[in-house]
Amino acid sequence: MAFPQTRQMMVLELLLCLSFGCAAALKPTCLSAQLRQPGDYILGGLFPFGMDILNLTARSEPTLVVCERLYVDGLIWALGMKFAIDQINNSTSLLPGVKLGYDMYDTCFEPATTLQPSLLFLTQNSTTGIGVLCNYSDYQPRVTAVIGPYKSALCLLTAKLFGFFWIPQVSYGASSEKLSDTELYPTFYRTVPSDKNLVEAMVLLLTKFGWNWIAIIGSDDEYGRGAQEQFLNMAENHSICIAFEGIIPTDLADPNAAHHLEYTINLINRTQVNIIVLFSHSLSAQALLEHSIRMGLGKKVWIGTDTWLLSDIAASIPNIQSIGIVLGFIMKTSPVPGFQEYVADLFTSVQQEEFCQESRELNQQLSPDTLGTRCRQCDHVSLQAVSSSLSRAQVEPVHIAVYSVAHALHRALGCTQHECPRAPIRPWQLLQFLETFPFEANGQQFRFDQSHGISTGYKLIFWSWENDTLQYLPVGDYGESLCINESQMELHTKDSKEPTAECFKQCKPGQVRQTKGFHHCCYDCTDCPENTFWNAKDSSTCTPCPQHQWSPARSTRCYNRSERYLFWTEPLTIALLTLMSITMSLACVAAVLFLKNLETPLVQASGGKLSLFALLTLLLLCLSCCLYIGKPSSNICMIQPMVYVLCLSACFSTFFIKSLEITLVTEFPHCAPIFLHWLSQRRAWLLVALCLLPECLICLGYLHLGPDYLVVDYKSLPTEVLLLCNTESWFAFALMHGYNSCLGSACFLCTFMVQPSGKKYDFARGITFAFLIYFIVFIFFVAVFVTLKTILRSVAQIGTMLIISLGILVTYYIPKCYIIVLKPHLNTVDYFQNSIEEEPEDPSTRDNNPDPPSPAPQ
Repeated sequence: MAFPQTRQMMVLELLLCLSFGCAAALKPTCLSAQLRQPGDYILGGLFPFGMDILNLTARSEPTLVVCERLYVDGLIWALGMKFAIDQINNSTSLLPGVKLGYDMYDTCFEPATTLQPSLLFLTQNSTTGIGVLCNYSDYQPRVTAVIGPYKSALCLLTAKLFGFFWIPQVSYGASSEKLSDTELYPTFYRTVPSDKNLVEAMVLLLTKFGWNWIAIIGSDDEYGRGAQEQFLNMAENHSICIAFEGIIPTDLADPNAAHHLEYTINLINRTQVNIIVLFSHSLSAQALLEHSIRMGLGKKVWIGTDTWLLSDIAASIPNIQSIGIVLGFIMKTSPVPGFQEYVADLFTSVQQEEFCQESRELNQQLSPDTLGTRCRQCDHVSLQAVSSSLSRAQVEPVHIAVYSVAHALHRALGCTQHECPRAPIRPWQLLQFLETFPFEANGQQFRFDQSHGISTGYKLIFWSWENDTLQYLPVGDYGESLCINESQMELHTKDSKEPTAECFKQCKPGQVRQTKGFHHCCYDCTDCPENTFWNAKDSSTCTPCPQHQWSPARSTRCYNRSERYLFWTEPLTIALLTLMSITMSLACVAAVLFLKNLETPLVQASGGKLSLFALLTLLLLCLSCCLYIGKPSSNICMIQPMVYVLCLSACFSTFFIKSLEITLVTEFPHCAPIFLHWLSQRRAWLLVALCLLPECLICLGYLHLGPDYLVVDYKSLPTEVLLLCNTESWFAFALMHGYNSCLGSACFLCTFMVQPSGKKYDFARGITFAFLIYFIVFIFFVAVFVTLKTILRSVAQIGTMLIISLGILVTYYIPKCYIIVLKPHLNTVDYFQNSIEEEPEDPSTRDNNPDPPSPAPQ
């Protein structure tokens, strides 16, 4: 619910109206005289009663610094300290029989003003001098402890000063994280949480709404710069991109202040951010908001803190509703019971001359007021003027600060619940009790943590306007976690949804950030490419998969690669095996027929047992196709080419002998009788062995130069590892296949120019076509083998061997099988006898002879 005017305040204002005609007191009061009071132990107080220093920059000598305007919140905090001390003095259980006094001074939010009362607090009791000693253990300053000041910058100045004298200092508003260093500031305590807690809450708020494109602005003081630095460090860890970070002046009297504020607004416009985080005190925030309205910045989301969110100064800016959404965190505090009635009674009393006279007489018991009037404007303020601030002012931190010192003093004196011994107490004696023991204030238990702070959590408030009246609407809270009631937030967007403020989107698993523009934290989400994966430990880059693994695009893990080679079950393999079976079947049929008809003229003329040997090598060549199927190994890779070339060389050697025979008979008939006996019977086997010997020697050289080896290829296939045989020595490859090509060329040259005889069977034609097919296939084989690096290389090798085998069978052996089976009448000596054994025909009788029968099919 909102923070409405309480019923008590309405009653108090009604009483005030009846007593004073609903008008502020026209004559001066003695409110400033209530800011000091004698006692057994004096507490110093540093509060910002005024603001807007008149002569700070114009000073040429250390004269008195004067504040122009009253800061109502500072006055209320001071009255909160007075109320707490009056409560303690009237208590029968806390410091019974002991009267606490106080001495409060104005800080005016300025170090120059704050140092004067701070130095006064350090003076020896009833003097204005500060003792210079080697040991301050027995030193008795004017005050036992100090409450305040409010600003972090002032605390950083005074904490070292009071720390040197080991005087306890408890601030009710300083939140800089620097003050958490207990080694630098051993006597400093505070009743508010550190800026670190506030920044954590803000970062969680931005993350909750997905706002990652923001501007952050801080005032040019310790609070603004310190909180901004904390925010920048934490925002980076939560993927929040800072479009603009700026500092706004605190000295608004500076001639360049207005120009600096306009420059800041222009930069916000240029970056086109919708979310602005503002760490600033009320006066600097007021100046920035006024300039944003005047320059037409438009509706934004302003996220602030209690330093300006709850200030009447910012809320009273004309047309403030036009700036957009305002929300932020304020410290979670409880109202102090009886405080508002106490203030109302006090304002009534200070109007009475009798009360004022008693106050003046009481103050005369104290040492003379060296610094003059503590709050010049306080004597001219009315209850009505402070009523709005009184209803929302956070007084509890001041209340807790006073009670923490009172409880420490209670324990240091050794008080019981009924009495306290009056003994001299040095300020440093309170420190162990401040740090060690819990204490009670406002009906709650509190305890300073290790960094000398108290964290009560935060409330998230939302500026809600109803009929031009501002209400501070609680919409969430932050303790250990952030809770938000979004239904209570009224947003200025058209569809009443959260404004967008994104320079990037949350990347999904499998995506990484790719920086765009000049802001390193603004990025697009890109998918991890293939063979890389997204690693949660490093979400900025894609991690390559290990070599033996793969991954699809946008993957969060890698998978093991499967092995790829020519499997036995593949359709292509089955087709090749089928072709191999057909080829081997033809070779077997031809071998059986030749074996059964071994002594017939056809088989003898075809080479006899040499033809059977050639068919056997073709069978071995076909069987060697199995070496190319299945998982390869280094040994298999080494054997493959040797088996291939040796089988082919053995087959070609038999054809080479037959080709030489045909050449001698047809081209050199007169020399044929001399050499033909070298090509027959046992000598023919010797020639085959001699033809095969060079290939065997080349194979030995191949083993020496570098045999083929197994290659595990991870790059050619996206998801598999390719296992294939690779050629180590292309020179050896050329020699092995080159020798077979030479044999084939010799056979081809010996037969292709032979003129066929119409009376005899033409052996030359079958050999010519067989080697013509070989050359055509071999050319394609070399081209494919050199260029292919996949399993198709094995397919090409198998196909080459089968086609060459089929070519030899179809062109040379099948026609002869045709004669053996279907035309046995042609299987005669006359038809297959070499022409060398015939007498040369007389040309005169050749024309009278009838035409010979047409040659049998080959």
